Amino acid sequence: MKTVSILGATGSVGTSTLDIVERHPDRYRVVALTAASNVEALAAAARRTNASLAVISDENRYAELQQALAGSDCRAAAGPSGLAEAAAGEAEWVMAAIVGCAGLEPVMAAVEAGRTVALANKEALVTAGSLMMTAADRSGSAILPVDSEHNAIFQCLGSRRCDDVRRLVLTASGGPFRTWETTAMSTATPAQAVAHPNWSMGAKISVDSATMMNKGLELIEAHHLFGLPGECIDIVVHPQSIVHSMVEFTDGSVLAQMGSADMRIPIAHTLAWPERVASGADRLDLTRCPPLEFEAPDIERFPALRLARQALDQGGAAPIVLNATNEIAVAAFLAGRITFGAIAELVADALAASRDEAPGSIAEVIALDRAARGRAEQHLVERAA
Repeated sequence: MKTVSILGATGSVGTSTLDIVERHPDRYRVVALTAASNVEALAAAARRTNASLAVISDENRYAELQQALAGSDCRAAAGPSGLAEAAAGEAEWVMAAIVGCAGLEPVMAAVEAGRTVALANKEALVTAGSLMMTAADRSGSAILPVDSEHNAIFQCLGSRRCDDVRRLVLTASGGPFRTWETTAMSTATPAQAVAHPNWSMGAKISVDSATMMNKGLELIEAHHLFGLPGECIDIVVHPQSIVHSMVEFTDGSVLAQMGSADMRIPIAHTLAWPERVASGADRLDLTRCPPLEFEAPDIERFPALRLARQALDQGGAAPIVLNATNEIAVAAFLAGRITFGAIAELVADALAASRDEAPGSIAEVIALDRAARGRAEQHLVERAA
């Protein structure tokens, strides 16, 4: 049986992973689960799967977790040391689904321990891609992408050499504002921005889809995962979200991965890799699909795409600044502090002022991230004044 650790077990990716694992009790054994603060859901999942270790990131809730696990064989832990143990302990396969920079140190711990890491944490490669990939080469860790777009590319590539690739094509739904005019988008409300037409996601990633910053971040991730320069990575808007991404080879062949809009498909692929298991997702019936459309993205209406390419080309700490400033700006928009159009403006200003060198460690990544967030908050205060 493959031993499994799920970092971020109570979020959407974590619960989807648990769903697949529990469908195959003869193949997988859960050894560790973690959560940020949801003690009740974490304890319930730990009891249900007979996990050996449950970790709560919020150390103030450690006693509560202990009480919730009383009478079980599951040990409670908390804080950074507990997360590191869950990441680099006995599990062969680690789902890295902790959101934000809080997931950087556990992901690196799993990579340095040589584990197979199913990566659902965007920040890991956007902010520390070179560090992560170098560490994986050194330890023999396999980093498997869980994002549907990168997983699609991974499936299309198979064992083929990247020397045979002409370009990678990331598909984008276009989000809720795909057909909106710029003037209408500038006054869009948070409720309109989070109303994604195809996917059920959290508020932050839904806004990223509305600005198309999510696709810009994925471009940076793809660069690190597959080792291709930015000019060999394209983005195509595909509103049906059936073709999840494509690979064009030097001979002109294009391979595409298709499937239902269900995150359990890429999760199941990384969980069973190099084999396959049933995910529980609905089958794709092409005879009942709507016509498939593809169109070029409009970088005038969606400047986040241009800003992400700028950050990748700029190098240094620019991707960290891009990610951190975007998070602060999205939070401000959701709180009603700024307009939708101001999100990209804040990011553009931050990138223009970015001068820091590339980080040499995860600690430096976290420090640069913290500094960028502080500058973004100060910029918000100045705008309000």
